[in-house]
Amino acid sequence: MSWHMAKACHDMGDPKNAMVQARAAGVCAQQAEHPGLVALTFGLKSLITYWSNKGTEALHYARQGAAECPGLRGTVAVWLAGLEARAAALLGDEEAARAAIQRAQELREQVQHDDLDRLGGLLTFPESKHLYYTVESEVLLGYGNGRIAALAEEAVERFSDPDAPDWAFGDLAGAQCNLALTRLYSGEVDGAAEAIRPVLDLAPAHRNRGIIVSADRVGTALLRGSARDAVTARDLRAEIEAYSPNRPALPR
Repeated sequence: MSWHMAKACHDMGDPKNAMVQARAAGVCAQQAEHPGLVALTFGLKSLITYWSNKGTEALHYARQGAAECPGLRGTVAVWLAGLEARAAALLGDEEAARAAIQRAQELREQVQHDDLDRLGGLLTFPESKHLYYTVESEVLLGYGNGRIAALAEEAVERFSDPDAPDWAFGDLAGAQCNLALTRLYSGEVDGAAEAIRPVLDLAPAHRNRGIIVSADRVGTALLRGSARDAVTARDLRAEIEAYSPNRPALPR
């Protein structure tokens, strides 16, 4: 229960209470002597701090989870490596990010689904989400070449079916924002606007913490390079600034 409460607090933009609940979940997992659940709580702490732009803490929790729970073969091990890659990329540490991306892929190839995977939902880390994390790591490192753009499009496509068991509107929105960023890196302002449009059209009640941060990244990227003065870019920045009334405007 605490684990899901932590995720709910995080989605609602309350990282302080999310961490309180995540720590409570960690204590319960330790008392249950369940390595998979222990790893899952470290992953959750990494997730919460990552979306709070605390890359150093996010990296620490991801690595601590892997260190304290070695030998896991379920997808939680892949998740920890994916979280490490994103946190390292957020910090601009390309070497660490690439090593974690490679390790996540190696762990994916060795996966043996465990009891958490069989429960599914938030307790498993499917290939679609793995791809989304990989693309996000590349985007955070500043890459948006043809290969990354193709992977970004594939990530969006994998979340296109709302009836799929691993579908999540937050992951779809994140993938769409990453696609928008890859297009901006190539100077495709109109293409970026097209990619992020479904995100901007989400009802306010669906704009969770991760989605708002992802949209903000697009807004910040619109301030750079030749896109800065384009009419489409200015309009898009204004729309992103109004996306969440509870956070400060984008830097200018």
